[in-house]
Amino acid sequence: MDQTRLSLLALHFIPGIGDYIVKQLVSYCGSADRVFKTPKGKLQKIPGVGDVTAEAIAKGKPFADAEREWIKAEKEKAQLIFFTDKNYPSRMKQIQDSPTLLYVKGNIDFENPKAVAIVGTRKATDYGRVCVEHLVAGLHKHGALIISGLAYGIDIQAHKQALKNGLPTLGIMGSGIDIMYPPSHIETARKMMKHGGIATENRFGTKPDAHNFPARNRIIAGLCDVLVVVEAALKGGALITAEIANTYNKDVLAFPGNVDRSYSEGCNGLIKSNKANLITSVSDLEYIMNWSVEGKNPSKKEIVMLDRYEPDEQAILRLLMENKNPLTIDEIGWRSGVSIGKLASLLLNLEFKGVLSPMPGKLYKIVNV
Repeated sequence: MDQTRLSLLALHFIPGIGDYIVKQLVSYCGSADRVFKTPKGKLQKIPGVGDVTAEAIAKGKPFADAEREWIKAEKEKAQLIFFTDKNYPSRMKQIQDSPTLLYVKGNIDFENPKAVAIVGTRKATDYGRVCVEHLVAGLHKHGALIISGLAYGIDIQAHKQALKNGLPTLGIMGSGIDIMYPPSHIETARKMMKHGGIATENRFGTKPDAHNFPARNRIIAGLCDVLVVVEAALKGGALITAEIANTYNKDVLAFPGNVDRSYSEGCNGLIKSNKANLITSVSDLEYIMNWSVEGKNPSKKEIVMLDRYEPDEQAILRLLMENKNPLTIDEIGWRSGVSIGKLASLLLNLEFKGVLSPMPGKLYKIVNV
């Protein structure tokens, strides 16, 4: 049992400590191990910690709980992914309120180049189901990861259509990973394990209580490149997820609906208030996300001649060429050594030269390399 990871898990069993405080403690102390070895007086000086939290750490005995949770994870064949792990989803790393721990089951590639979240009402109509069916079928050629929440209605339709079209699909749960909700979706979840899976931030035994679902929605929004709302009332989880996605600078799309139907009001409202782009088919998504450039033979990659660029531009391009996945502007800055003040103009210039492509979530990649 890895002591460093056990210490990280133990932090989650100290009362009153949330994701933000866990990140603060590990950042200031250097590791989870050192948190438990740091004197109470020094803990109190960490921003956001305070007397109550420092006292809870000093007096807390979370390791027994952590060990039991670790054993449950092994028994359930669930993977624990901490925010400090290399395989923690890169799309979540730049989000301030991202979970510090994910429980994961299945065979999930969080770094799929294209990730689409599909959400909507639990009371889906035939119109909504057909919209999902056509959208997911159109995403087959992109090999996109389909993300949703395993709920009734639009969510489960998205997962089932992904399975039908051979696309990986990920269900984000509002309960512990050992408690499937609703139970009627267990069989679909089992099928998802082979080419995708399920994930949650909740510890084992957590019931699907109402307050867990808004928190679950931020994970759905954080893991995708684009969020598609299919049918939604004026209030509900789908609208919450759309609001969160907008705060994360993710692209949000919504299918329009009849003006006299309650489950079209949410989507129509998002479009009307410019909080979502209108979508009627997969071609709209491809256009907005710049995914329609599929004509070039991917085996014939263009070679970037670095000597054609300025030294700082070369540093940026070399970094992006060495990395398989797109990088955020912050990552490019500290890894290339180019100052943030200068970086924005350099990235824009490289984009104008056609060698750099911006992506949702303030990510950048080399074009065709």
